[in-house]
Amino acid sequence: MDEKIYIEEKQEIDIHLPKLYRVYLLNDDYTTMDFVVHILMTIFDKPKTEATAIMLHVHRHGKGLAGIYPKEIAETKVHEVHTLARINGFPLKCIIERDD
Repeated sequence: MDEKIYIEEKQEIDIHLPKLYRVYLLNDDYTTMDFVVHILMTIFDKPKTEATAIMLHVHRHGKGLAGIYPKEIAETKVHEVHTLARINGFPLKCIIERDD
């Protein structure tokens, strides 16, 4: 009788998650609240109620968290915000900070 032997091989996979960055919108005296809500809904894919809450936080506290992303995506979001703001005549600023 032939006896079969099965060997289970285990392989360790080392996964490095990318470092994350926080994207913040900064308050100014010229960008309209409606435009900030529009930015949050279109660029950051926030529902209207969440976008409005973030906009109010930015207005009251000077800056508000729009999202947390890997570095390249965070940089792209900042570029999109600045481009759309300039096209619409607003000085809206957006920054990134490392999420430690």
